[in-house]
Amino acid sequence: MKNNPVILFDGVCNLCNGFVQFVIAHDTAGVFQFASLQSDAAIEILKKHGLPTHQLSSVVLSEGDRYYTKSDAALRVAGRLSGIWSLARLFLVLPKFLRDWGYDLVARNRYRLFGKKESCWLPTPELKQRFL
Repeated sequence: MKNNPVILFDGVCNLCNGFVQFVIAHDTAGVFQFASLQSDAAIEILKKHGLPTHQLSSVVLSEGDRYYTKSDAALRVAGRLSGIWSLARLFLVLPKFLRDWGYDLVARNRYRLFGKKESCWLPTPELKQRFL
């Protein structure tokens, strides 16, 4: 699993945690790994890509030497899930500014709309190997 794509997410955001749990449920091949943006592993990955290591308000998908943020990350993740969710990649044809406008609107209001945890969600023992 060392070279698997890694999803970096806000570990205290309820919406972000819901996204991770959704990905886990629909990633039947177990392709993705995960790291909370608050973790040392995520900070290393962010530095590798030259991204800010604090106050990042986007999910990040790291695939080797490439990274994706905002709607690019979310749609690329969904595009690799099983079932109908893989069709989400079709939305990548929409202009990035439009997709990211919607993404930013939700990201700015995510704590108010979905709440915030006091601490990061902890994976079950079965899922722990997928978290960095």
